[in-house]
Amino acid sequence: MGWELVNIDAEKGIIEATDTTAWFGFKDDVVVRITDNENERLVDIRSKSRIGGSDLGKNAARIHGFIDALDGELAN
Repeated sequence: MGWELVNIDAEKGIIEATDTTAWFGFKDDVVVRITDNENERLVDIRSKSRIGGSDLGKNAARIHGFIDALDGELAN
């Protein structure tokens, strides 16, 4: 995904990363949490801009891109 990994906690199922926007080099924080509940695995993802009032849809696009990549991996 091109993200810079900040922290991985396998016991808690958490991945923390930073993504840098192409145009202005803004840093956005991304957190992925994976939870196993017996018969299912849940994935929560959050993407948040550090500064600015609007991200012009970048955080939502990042989340959708991650989900699409994950779906592609699961299909293989």
